[in-house]
Parts: sequence; C-alpha cells; structure tokens
Amino acid sequence: EKSSMPDEPKYAGCAICHGPAGNGGIGPKLAGRDVDYITSRLRAYRANEMVGPQSPLMWGQAAVLSDGDISDLANYIANFD
Repeated sequence: EKSSMPDEPKYAGCAICHGPAGNGGIGPKLAGRDVDYITSRLRAYRANEMVGPQSPLMWGQAAVLSDGDISDLANYIANFD
C-alpha cells in the first residue's frame, strides 16, 4: 500500500501542533524519535488507544492514515534532528 502524496505535504497537518521541524508546540517534540516509535504511536492513535493525555487530539488525525501514510510519515519525521 503506497500513497502518491509526498511526505512533506503529509506532514503539513502535523506541523500545526508539532512544529515544522518536529520541535514541538501544542504537541510534543517529535525530532529525535525513530521510525518504530512514530509508527507504533500513529497505529495506536488510529486504533483510538490512549497513549498520553493528548491522545484524543490525535485520534481524528490518525484515523485517515493508511499503513503507507504512517510509514511515509515515520520515515520523514525520523530525519528531523
């Protein structure tokens, strides 16, 4: 399952809360997190699991993500310093 949407535009919605380089803001810092961490969190949010106090904010965001989208986002975010 592969999405045709480039990774940076996919991250645009994330950047609103997590910052353009993943340094955090309303949402926690993502820079420095690895692919496995991001993947597991996004899958948990997609399944409406509680993984932290802001989980409900993420459920709607992750609900629309395909497995390919999650993989693309995780790989994109893992490159943030």
